[in-house]
Amino acid sequence: MTRILANRVRVWLLGGLMAAAFVFSAPLATTAEAQSKDPIKVGFSMALSGALAGGGQQSLVAIQLWAEDMNKKGGLLGRPVELVFYDDQTNPKNVPGIYSKLLDIDKVDLIVSGYGTNLIAPAMPIAIEREMTFMGLFGMNANAKWEYEKYFSILPAGPDPAVGFSEVWFQAVQKKFQPKTIAVIAADAEFAQNLKEGAVRNAKAFGMEIVYEENYNPKTPDFTPILRAANAKKPDAIYIASYPNGSAGLVRALAEVGTDAKAVGGGMVGLQFAGIMAGLGPMLNGIANYDFFVPEPTMNLYPGASDLIDRYQAKVKAENLKVDALGYYLVPWAYANVDILGQAVQAVGSLDQDAIADYIRDNEFTSVVGKVKFGKNGEWDRPRTLVVQYQDITNNDLSQFSKAGTRKIMLPADISTGELQPFNDLRK
Repeated sequence: MTRILANRVRVWLLGGLMAAAFVFSAPLATTAEAQSKDPIKVGFSMALSGALAGGGQQSLVAIQLWAEDMNKKGGLLGRPVELVFYDDQTNPKNVPGIYSKLLDIDKVDLIVSGYGTNLIAPAMPIAIEREMTFMGLFGMNANAKWEYEKYFSILPAGPDPAVGFSEVWFQAVQKKFQPKTIAVIAADAEFAQNLKEGAVRNAKAFGMEIVYEENYNPKTPDFTPILRAANAKKPDAIYIASYPNGSAGLVRALAEVGTDAKAVGGGMVGLQFAGIMAGLGPMLNGIANYDFFVPEPTMNLYPGASDLIDRYQAKVKAENLKVDALGYYLVPWAYANVDILGQAVQAVGSLDQDAIADYIRDNEFTSVVGKVKFGKNGEWDRPRTLVVQYQDITNNDLSQFSKAGTRKIMLPADISTGELQPFNDLRK
């Protein structure tokens, strides 16, 4: 971890918990003017350990690449960019203290979120109280409660994210199988519960009867009883909203007890992480899940994303970083999260939070994830979630997941690279 984190390390006591704080100084701006001025500090927490570290670590490297890029161009407003960040340890209780310290002691100029709904939600009251523009990385409906006008979400789930996130999965399953019944399994955590709410609404909209519904404790060690209970109801489909540990546990349970459901998956976070994919290998075959970027030939609709991922992978290899080796899932989006904020700062020519938020709200941005326009509550004006199905996975070799064919795109139709197959047809 030390290789990916920073050039200088300081340790602070936060609420009785020792947490490491890091300052990342990217290569200094190329212009003498930028070098002679105080840096613009961008502050955030990030899951560098704990359950979401697989996403947090790759997000951090992406943000560091953005800072390097900005400083090579002369920085922001002619000043170098400096990153100040803390490991929140995937613990929501750590987040409020981190953002208070960033603003009160570190005196950061800009803030962005860490990775994931469960770690964005506890930062929202701080951002609102301080009237800071706040970019959220993969927050599921994180602003529905607050309706904060300076919050903007980097999650391509559309204006109603709880519904938009899973709607395309239901469209794919309905088109292929016309299921009448469905089981819904969800982690008892904010992200999964938000996603489950949308999934239930979609199931009803598509005329599916919910025959089994279960919220599981995120610390559940064995998922076979839950799957056996779901199977007893003989559902045509199983929708799962889970975080990484639960996702891996449920896949292993499926390999043990099986199911007659034709479609399984939907909202399983973590199956996109390199380590989890390699660890599960052929057990993933047949699962149809959401994603946002996969190495399929039709993904050239995001100009710049492939080049960024190539840079990320080269950096990981050259520096022997102990992070996700592929970076498909979060790298483009984490980069866009800070890049859009940076574009707005440059456009308004100041660090005035009201002006920055107004500019983000009123304009469309071109980024490594294509065109981005924000709508109500800072959500995307239209969804761009993918449905992919794991197919033709033969072993646990990570390299196969960097090639086309193992995660074929089912929907959207205009970038589809395969057809949805019944779950058990691919479990050979």
